[in-house]
Amino acid sequence: MRMTKKLIILLTFACFSLVGCQNTSGELLAYEEMKASAGSVFDNQFTEADFFAENLAIITEEDNHGEDPILTSKANLLVNITDNEVIYADHVYDRLYPASLTKLMTALIALQNGELTDTVTISYNASHIAESGAKLCGFHEGDTISLESLLYALLIYSGNDAGTAIAEHVGKSEENFVKMMNEEAKKLGAVHSNFVNAHGLHNDNHYTTAYDLYLIFHQLIQYDTFLSIINTPSYKAVYKDIEGNEKQMTFQTTNQFLNGKADPVPGIEIIGGKTGTTHKAGNCLILLCQDSKHKEYISLILNSPDSDQLYSQMSHMLSSLTE
Repeated sequence: MRMTKKLIILLTFACFSLVGCQNTSGELLAYEEMKASAGSVFDNQFTEADFFAENLAIITEEDNHGEDPILTSKANLLVNITDNEVIYADHVYDRLYPASLTKLMTALIALQNGELTDTVTISYNASHIAESGAKLCGFHEGDTISLESLLYALLIYSGNDAGTAIAEHVGKSEENFVKMMNEEAKKLGAVHSNFVNAHGLHNDNHYTTAYDLYLIFHQLIQYDTFLSIINTPSYKAVYKDIEGNEKQMTFQTTNQFLNGKADPVPGIEIIGGKTGTTHKAGNCLILLCQDSKHKEYISLILNSPDSDQLYSQMSHMLSSLTE
């Protein structure tokens, strides 16, 4: 049964450096980098035990060299979160671009600091994202919509304008919201991440790791609202334009396991997840699923070369759970 309480996570990534792998200079350097990036949080003296986060899998260097020749993406991770068991891990501490998996952190900050019934007014900035290829819901300046509907647009349709609108509403400015994202990442132990926007459109200084995304996603699945959203194939948003006229938009999920474009994995129920794609990030996907024994798993692939390989590799990874 899922835990409903929020987990308090203290710099979980430190476990990677402190447990069973202190003997190489690379790992010690990673630990020092982590301390520097975490900043003043290290001003307090923690014991080694403080770094062990409850109900989280610890991935050591020995775990982090998956050798499945089919899994050719740049980072791959499969964790049994019911038993806290790492099933497969490969390059999970490599710095990579998250694309729209960024929106996981955006959603977490919104759920922590906003109310679903909040009315959000779409700004000029949110309605005028001009980057070529950016996926947009198509909201206009002055439209008003609930925060709950924006979260659906953000997570199942991956609307970048929804991300900016949420950031400006919850953080009062996108700049302040990004600061909140980075502060929360450090609290979760995701100290090898740096966010510069709320949507994931490319920036060289906007990056994360597979393990950091696992930490963020693990925190998010404690929220029933998040679980309901990511399990939704299609959502009809009702909102008002600047004149007060009622409008509607229907958003379809980008998750091909939920929209029927990817074949189901026998014996595995896909609860939901998040997709992400940019030219430099490649194709990315994180999922929550469960097997026939109701054990739950988080699976993640980063930087797959194309959508077909992303889903075929994810299916291959999940198929190992039923062997």
